[in-house]
Amino acid sequence: MTTIPLTAAETTSRLPYPALAEELSALLADPQVVVPARLEHPLPGGASLFVMPANDGAVAITKLITFTPANAGSRRPTIQGDVVVFDIATGTRQLVLDGPTVTARRTAAVSLLAAQRLAPRRDGPLLIVGAGVQGLSHLEAFAAGLGVREVWINSRSAASAEALADHARGLGLDARVVDDAQAALAHCPLVVTATPASAAVLDAPPREDAFIAAVGAFTPRMVELGAAMCHDIARRGRVVVDTRDAEHEAGDLLQAGMDVAALPALADVVRGNCPRPAGPVLFKSCGWAGWDLAAARLAVRATG
Repeated sequence: MTTIPLTAAETTSRLPYPALAEELSALLADPQVVVPARLEHPLPGGASLFVMPANDGAVAITKLITFTPANAGSRRPTIQGDVVVFDIATGTRQLVLDGPTVTARRTAAVSLLAAQRLAPRRDGPLLIVGAGVQGLSHLEAFAAGLGVREVWINSRSAASAEALADHARGLGLDARVVDDAQAALAHCPLVVTATPASAAVLDAPPREDAFIAAVGAFTPRMVELGAAMCHDIARRGRVVVDTRDAEHEAGDLLQAGMDVAALPALADVVRGNCPRPAGPVLFKSCGWAGWDLAAARLAVRATG
């Protein structure tokens, strides 16, 4: 059987954000889900190959992704690859999804699910730091799933920031570009950091009702948030990680010297073991093949 890889647009059409967030929640309650540790294989020139398998009782996937930091600023994306989906009962390859599209949408949907469960205030304004692919996907996810109507955008690239602001306006949102992300923290209860993560981009204390989704740093060597900020949020509110894998991957928290193993994960939140706290919330997301499995499950149903 020949399975033609879906285009980015075809993959997008099968993964609407509210439905994907619901599927992520359902996956966390599914006892048949198995997710081995992902393989990160270093490549010459600072690139990496990620191999990420997962399965439930009916579907098995492997996500194959290259991460090439040297592509930043060029026409080539930094993340490329595919998600291959198999039917377990027959061994048949069912779908080949566009990998970067799955990564962008499931990452934003994970942040959306966390915000739905944990954000003290969900109406915004939303501050997005980083106007790349993840900035765009989080903008769309929070607008579709939380009803956010106002967004503030900060980026090292003025052109990228203006382009994302124009996209937001095209969705009917109020959008502005801001030069000082630290100062914007005082005005925005929702925050997403989605940067190349070579150094801390935020280190000021956030609002008491802040929800921060930090998604740019997904290896121990990467960092977006300053150590003082991480400790301040832990003291006044709560820090939650996406999965237990963050114990080895959450660069922001590890470099801050925090005991990541002691932090609650999103599964604890979904299962009712981590109620919405008082004070600010930091949701640290590093990625997990289980999120790709949830996207595959939803895409298979949408295709079938």
